[in-house]
Amino acid sequence: MSDRRLNALGRLAASTEVSPRQVLEKPEVLDAIPAGTRVYLTDLGTASEDQIVAAARGLRDAGLVAVPHMAARRYPSLAAFERRIKRLVLEAGVTEVLAIAGETDRPGPLASSLALLQTGLFDRLGIARIAVAGHPDGAPDIPTPVIREFLLKKHEFATNSDAAFHIVTQFGFDPHRIAVWLDELVAWGNRFPVHVGVAGPAKMTTLVKYAAFAGIENSLNFLKKRGGAVVSMLSGYDPEAMVAPLEARVLSMPATQIAQIHVYPFGGVAKTSAWLVERGSWSFQPARKPVEIQEVAQ
Repeated sequence: MSDRRLNALGRLAASTEVSPRQVLEKPEVLDAIPAGTRVYLTDLGTASEDQIVAAARGLRDAGLVAVPHMAARRYPSLAAFERRIKRLVLEAGVTEVLAIAGETDRPGPLASSLALLQTGLFDRLGIARIAVAGHPDGAPDIPTPVIREFLLKKHEFATNSDAAFHIVTQFGFDPHRIAVWLDELVAWGNRFPVHVGVAGPAKMTTLVKYAAFAGIENSLNFLKKRGGAVVSMLSGYDPEAMVAPLEARVLSMPATQIAQIHVYPFGGVAKTSAWLVERGSWSFQPARKPVEIQEVAQ
């Protein structure tokens, strides 16, 4: 029996992400993404609420599923969070979100993604799917026992929620570490499907910058040690070294909680889209048309 997570080419489906600025200033970047694809909308604290809502509406109008980041610590009050999620639902038709803690110099009263869930606003406004963060390399400032405790509390919350939950992970470069972490999740009692984060094709210098920002130096060290096995001086980082073992795991271990991949387009949305189309990950839905554009930086 074939596994429904894999298409006829043996490829996992993929989501990706964009910034509000990319959507608003270069909407043609979306033309390379197949209709119906889940596209996460980043919130780095640099876009206004109006821009985020407009960008989510732009994704919806392009036939894509907008998944805005909801960064708990960036809301100065519960009322501010309530206003944001209401606007996203009512003005942009949002039905999916990624709940994260987020980073800021001046945190508000909502200290964690769990706190966002416990407001009850997602359920009250009909959010159908909620993603929560996963950290295969660990989180720089959070001990593993605390990560486990909060994940299990999210499971408790999910039992009384109408929303479906899944984990979307930080990107990494070590497939063995991902495998170990997936086994750890099962031992913890995790029941959420996992969308494994993967860096799209990009230059090594770009990956170093983002890896340092994300606090995944251990995974980056693995990449550096592998050297030419996964990084070409001409073409840059090849994500196949990360993705192929994930697809092999689905085939060899059908009970694995991997559901799909989530690709971080550090080399640009168009370049990531071209790679996903070429390898067949986006054959679940045909891409509308290839594009050649000048990317907008995130």
